[in-house]
Amino acid sequence: MPQPCHSVPPSSRSSVTAKLINGGVAGLVGVTCVFPIDLAKTRLQNQHGKDIYKGMIDCLMKTARAEGFLGMYRGAAVNLTLVTPEKAIKLAANDFFRQLLMEDGMQRNLKMEMLAGCGAGICQVVVTCPMEMLKIQLQDAGRLVHQGSASAHSSSRSYTTGSASAHKRPSASLIAWELLRTQGLAGLYKGLGATLLRDIPFSIIYFPLFANLNNLGVTESMGKASFAHSFTSGCAAGSVAAVAVTPLDVLKTRIQTLKKGLGEDSYSGITDCARKLWIQEGPSALMKGAGCRALVIAPLFGIAQGVYFVGIGEWILKCCE
Repeated sequence: MPQPCHSVPPSSRSSVTAKLINGGVAGLVGVTCVFPIDLAKTRLQNQHGKDIYKGMIDCLMKTARAEGFLGMYRGAAVNLTLVTPEKAIKLAANDFFRQLLMEDGMQRNLKMEMLAGCGAGICQVVVTCPMEMLKIQLQDAGRLVHQGSASAHSSSRSYTTGSASAHKRPSASLIAWELLRTQGLAGLYKGLGATLLRDIPFSIIYFPLFANLNNLGVTESMGKASFAHSFTSGCAAGSVAAVAVTPLDVLKTRIQTLKKGLGEDSYSGITDCARKLWIQEGPSALMKGAGCRALVIAPLFGIAQGVYFVGIGEWILKCCE
């Protein structure tokens, strides 16, 4: 007889608003904690076989020396602004699909859990794609400076204007405006296919794995797992899912990077990117930034699930009554 899966406690199911608050708070805390590692991941993934950065620590040290402490948070404002709706949509959508597909989400069914995760991955991409698009441009700007001013000029379309634009720090609003002006809404959603190819498998792996790991810590007295167990389960499931989809994340990062360094390729699509990456840099290039990605996702989702299960949203709503 299948045991109930308490991945969604009754208190969380009672209020969609509380779910959205939980997801938003978790996203803000998580991004603030791990953003420098995410910046290192982006820069490492965009290296075309060059040894500007030897690894995550070397990247962070060079970034801090050249751009200061705040340089490690370049692009964080975009994430902090959009991570609340992104994380809220992801967590709330997964709960919605679990309840829809699994009799209020209370029994264990791996196929339905994977399908619910797939639905969550599709829903979140409406925010994730433009958020990542803008964030990557800001994160990668420092790498181009390290290559030298000559490599900051690209044969591809630039998102800045003016003769000194290559030496100016881009802003998210300027990039967004130029993309909307020149390419329309499609400009902000460049790499949508690659984002879906990354986020759907990630959610299919993450949510069922987390639900089953978290279920191991459920106690009869509490009716749900402890904060520590939910946090650990989120970290473990996040790490596994993050490493598993790293090749797709590398392709997405390369495709969404608008400005290229000297001698760096542009890509016409996912297949073209994968082919050039495999031929020119070898299969190991598809795992660039895997360690960084695991270090980003593990605490990010650990914090998210911990906050979600503690029920900060419920507490806030109760205080506002």
